[in-house]
Order: sequence, then structure tokens, then C-alpha cells
Amino acid sequence: MSDFPPVPLTLEGSSVLHQFFRFDWKAWRACAEGDRARIADEFAAALKKLESAEPGGPVRSAVYSLLGHKGDLMLIHFRESLEALNQVELELAQTGMYGFFTQTHSYVSVVELGLYESTRKTYEAAEAKGFAQHSAEWNAEIAESLKRGTEAMAPRLFPSVPEAKYLCFYPMDRKRGEQVNWYSVPFAERQRMMHLHGMIGRRYGDRVRQIITGSIGFDDWEWGVDLFAEDPVVFKKLIYEMRFDEVSAVYALFGQFFVGVRLRVEKLGGWLGGKL
Repeated sequence: MSDFPPVPLTLEGSSVLHQFFRFDWKAWRACAEGDRARIADEFAAALKKLESAEPGGPVRSAVYSLLGHKGDLMLIHFRESLEALNQVELELAQTGMYGFFTQTHSYVSVVELGLYESTRKTYEAAEAKGFAQHSAEWNAEIAESLKRGTEAMAPRLFPSVPEAKYLCFYPMDRKRGEQVNWYSVPFAERQRMMHLHGMIGRRYGDRVRQIITGSIGFDDWEWGVDLFAEDPVVFKKLIYEMRFDEVSAVYALFGQFFVGVRLRVEKLGGWLGGKL
């Protein structure tokens, strides 16, 4: 395997945008009651339009009431392209409610499935056919393999926002220091560690829905992680157990954690009045 490219293949799906806002409660309370109702109704209609492309279709945008000082609202959007995400930003900016928002953070990424388990087989298949690395034949073989994978994994690559009550989002990197550098570890060893790392997540599969997004070249960290669950304590248990895993214990760096409670569009008026 040492003679093959060191980069594992990946499958990419939906483009993803996380938005984090602080709400100006003082300015909101200073508005006339009639203006508040009009602005709230307009914003709810805009969110409902963004939520799904068609009635009963996959949920593409969702709102969460954030806990803590990092903001008041978190919005997550899944779209078919970066242009579509930018359009979401522009549409939200046209609403009257946007004047009460201060964006405290955002995150741009794309749904990613790492193929450590199958990359070796794909490379070996191309080599067995006598294709030179990075030749036109080699690239076509890899492209065909990725196409098959994308078709097979479409539900995971182009997900609907899970219906779970709680969301935990955080970005992360792999260490690239002088003493510990994930990217200089041989492929087979990284494959072994990622397999064991993935087994932990699978044990929580009945309680947590996990969506991994790649952000290398898109944002300040290398990956974003979204965890969806009905019981938020499971976030702590899963992440704590993973800290003891070699991949996390030795090679992982974590950014800020954001935790929110799902806020249905129809309950937005209650939230604006102080009721979740």
C-alpha cells in the first residue's frame, strides 16, 4: 500500500451551511406589537419556504434555539451547491427580522464519507488492470468507483435534517505538529485507527445520528460534526468515549461546541415571546 497515493478517497454530497445568530431582544421589545407580529410572520414564512422544496419533502433547513453565550439561534441548511447556500443567505437577509440579528459565527462544508475501508481495494483494482497511477485510465477507474459509491450512499450523502430534538455541532482537525502529524502516518495505519474509531460511533447508532462534513478549503477547520439525538446526554457519553480512542487521543483537535434545541417554525412566535 505504500506505493499507492496516501490520500483516502472520499464521497461528497450536500453543501452545508451553519449560521449562528445573536438576537437583539432589547430592540425587539422596543418595537410596536403590530410591527413585531408582521416581522415574525414574514420571517416564519421565509423559514417555511426554506425548510423544504415541496410539502412533505426532505427537510433542508432547520432552526435551533442555542444554549449559552455563543448565540441565540442556529440555522443549518443542506443544499445541492454552494450557490444555493449563498442564495439562502441572501433570502434571509431580505427579511425584516434580519435587522435584529448579529451573526456570531458560521461554517461552510460539504457532506463527506471517508472511504478508508474501500480505497485500498479501488487502488488495487486499478493497478491489477495495469493502469499507471494518475493516468487517464487510472483516473477513469477511480471516477467510476466513486460514481458507484455515490449512487449506493445517496441517502447518507444527501440527507434530510434529522427530526431529533437536540443538535450538537463542532469542528475538528487532525494534528499536523512536529511530533505528531496525522498526515505523515502510513495509510494502512490510518486505516486501522479509523476502523476502530468508527466502531465506537456505530455502537451509538441507535441513539445518535451523525453527519460528518468536510471543510478543507471551505472553512477554518478540516471537518464539521453534527450529532442529532433525543437525549443530549448521549453527546457527552459518545464524545467522552471517543477521547480514549487513539485517533482522538493522539491526533484530534476540537473547536467550539454548539448545542441547540430544535425550534419548529410554527413555534417561532412563542420563542420570540420567551417560550420554547
